[in-house]
Amino acid sequence: MESYMRQVDAVSGEQYRYALTNFRIAHEKVEEQRRQLEEQEKQVALLRSRIALLEGTASDERQEGGRHGGSSVDDFSIKNAASQLERLINRWAADIVRAPPSPLSDIHGAALGDITGTYDHAPYDVSPMQVQNILRHAMSEIIGNEIINILVVTNSPEANVQLTRIHEHLFARNPVVACVWRRQTFSAAVETCDPEMTAAILAETLPGLTKVLGGSVNNTAPILASAYTFSRMLHGSPTSFNDAFYRSFIPELGSILYPRQIELVRRCHKSERGEQDRVGATIFPGLVKVTRGGVPATDQNQETVHMVVRRAQVICECALLSSGNIPMQG
Repeated sequence: MESYMRQVDAVSGEQYRYALTNFRIAHEKVEEQRRQLEEQEKQVALLRSRIALLEGTASDERQEGGRHGGSSVDDFSIKNAASQLERLINRWAADIVRAPPSPLSDIHGAALGDITGTYDHAPYDVSPMQVQNILRHAMSEIIGNEIINILVVTNSPEANVQLTRIHEHLFARNPVVACVWRRQTFSAAVETCDPEMTAAILAETLPGLTKVLGGSVNNTAPILASAYTFSRMLHGSPTSFNDAFYRSFIPELGSILYPRQIELVRRCHKSERGEQDRVGATIFPGLVKVTRGGVPATDQNQETVHMVVRRAQVICECALLSSGNIPMQG
């Protein structure tokens, strides 16, 4: 028995030193990785604190603790605000159709001409529903392209365009810095858009429709004011992410229907039969969250990722063309 124990315990000094050295090396590597993770966590915490300080929300975050809410914006609140704005647009278009300041064919032709650049009357008698929806499309283009996709910070359209370009440049270099800059910039934004600026946007974007509507075009003021408030919520409010921003998109008239990007407000019989149909009118823009995904924020060669937050509200061509006897929404 004693001879057996001596055999079991017999390990050469070289083998023992080799095993001990390997164990020490492995232990040191694990300890180094632990220190690196702790340092990364500290850097992330410092960055978050710096962002909160720059945005002026540091005290809010301490009061909120781990709760979600306060003045931050999330996808649900965006969808809710978008639905309210959509109802305002629909009510405005329905009111014009109920008491048109000009013949419906003239209104339809002017709106369609402003959208497409071709001022030709439709080769058919337009229905109230067709006029109402082309008006909604025209207003959607103004809200999407001129208010949401442009950082409306001042009452100068030229200055707003320049600020938008600066943001795009910053976002291409470092999304986190761009988000901090954008929210800080919006903290000093004008409370409301100047009437002269909104009138200039309407006259430049929808010149034909502005002329045909005459004094009725003044009824767009509440819509544009709500759109500006919506834009400020998108671009100026703190969010649960610090490396993204929102943009709108408006499917073009006659473009193919893409289910991931659009939501039909009426049944499309062609699609149900497996046939291809196209956009008849976009009655409210879609919204995407733009991020630089999958790689560190400082990497300038990263891909831009667009995630649809709210699909564009669309009526298809077949539903629009067959709407002659369909009663107005409102």
